[in-house]
Amino acid sequence: MYNAKILLVDDEKAIVQLIEMVLRKEGFRHIYTAYNGKEALEIVKRHMIDIILLDVMLPDQTGFDLCPQIRNASDAHIIYLTARTSDLDVLTGFATGGDDYVTKPFNPLEIAARVKARLRRGVVTPIPSRLEESRSRYEFGRFVLDEFSGMLLVEGQEVPCPAQAYQLLLYLCKHPGIVFSKSQLYEEVWGMDGLGDDNTVMVHIRKIRERIEKDPGNPEYLLTVRGLGYKLVKVSI
Repeated sequence: MYNAKILLVDDEKAIVQLIEMVLRKEGFRHIYTAYNGKEALEIVKRHMIDIILLDVMLPDQTGFDLCPQIRNASDAHIIYLTARTSDLDVLTGFATGGDDYVTKPFNPLEIAARVKARLRRGVVTPIPSRLEESRSRYEFGRFVLDEFSGMLLVEGQEVPCPAQAYQLLLYLCKHPGIVFSKSQLYEEVWGMDGLGDDNTVMVHIRKIRERIEKDPGNPEYLLTVRGLGYKLVKVSI
């Protein structure tokens, strides 16, 4: 975990220095810093970055503009740092390729906790046996999720799925028919207890529905249970 490469991108040097100090105290050794989008992109292209803490308001471009450029070069987990908290800003952050967000002002210890939680879920697992491989294939009628290959197949065709949406769908596939609240899903998939925002889960639920449902506005598989949360069900076709 502590060998992970972390990139801090913010034009406020005091914030960068504070987060870096806390992360180093927590044991992280490979920390890179950038104060604008150009510097950040150069670092991403030179190093295999694992986690990026990305400020939305940068001097040369916004984090929303930079994120898709990063995605072309890296699969790093991207956490937005932002003082912009409107629903539109949050949705824009996820739509441009972000995985999570933290609003300013924030406690740097929260940042460290989120980084650790993400890395715990990123530990490489052993190559599965043939039996384990067969058990890692989840079939739900119109779509199939193959955990072994990391593929989502919809009507037999591979459909790209963002990493965090994939992890959420995988968790739901492993627990079909069970209703989960937003906070339960955030804790299980994002790994943080009580630090998430309902928008995070809702946006990723929508991403999943856009991929697996014939009509995302009238879902058949990933259902909303009013007042309780969400559940994934199998549908015969």
